[in-house]
Amino acid sequence: MKAIFIKEINSFFASPIGYLVIVIYLIINGLFLWVFEGDFNFLHAGFADLNSYFFLAPWIFIFLIPAITMRSFSDELNTGTIEILKTKPFTNWEIVIGKYLGALVLVLLAIIPTVIYAYSIYQLGNPKGNLNFGTTFGSFIGLIFLSSAYVTIGIFASTISKNQIVSFLIAICITFFLFYGFEALSTLSTLSNFNYTLQQFGMLEHFNSIGKGVLDSRDLVYFASITFLFLFITKFRIQHAA
Repeated sequence: MKAIFIKEINSFFASPIGYLVIVIYLIINGLFLWVFEGDFNFLHAGFADLNSYFFLAPWIFIFLIPAITMRSFSDELNTGTIEILKTKPFTNWEIVIGKYLGALVLVLLAIIPTVIYAYSIYQLGNPKGNLNFGTTFGSFIGLIFLSSAYVTIGIFASTISKNQIVSFLIAICITFFLFYGFEALSTLSTLSNFNYTLQQFGMLEHFNSIGKGVLDSRDLVYFASITFLFLFITKFRIQHAA
């Protein structure tokens, strides 16, 4: 697994991919949060919080993470190197986990610099230091769990097609539906209990719950379950890959 993980990290940073992902993520967030006029701009929000960032980040990652993961297995399947990889002294789990960790670390490297936003809001608050650390910390934890789920969905999607673009589009569709689809469906019903139950199937509800600063075990189990489910399906597909 370690060898696969190192290979993935090296492949990201041996080409512009790794650097582009980090730079694009930071630039898009930076422009919306500090430069562009509008509701997302920290300086015009009137509140000392990072709600704008934690609203934008999941939507940016819906497109950015599939771009990272689309080649994970698509390349291997397209070139036939998946068969060579399977003859190496690695189990299918080690191959899948190694690729998952490689992509996740790249995403984390993109998130880490944004911690400076919290420091900036802390300094700019009136009075200085007027920042809710509980909700901020919870939201960062939630974003990490959400990113982990996104990565596993993207890796799974890369096993569906040998074409990277097709894998990219499939990952976006699945991620979008699991993040916002159930929330959207819940608006079609007038039954409040049914709506609440429906929302519990979506990632948005659990992400928002963690963002309140309370690490509920149900939310953590939900994201862990999504992550394991897609890792398991990916392992199954690789195991039966021709």
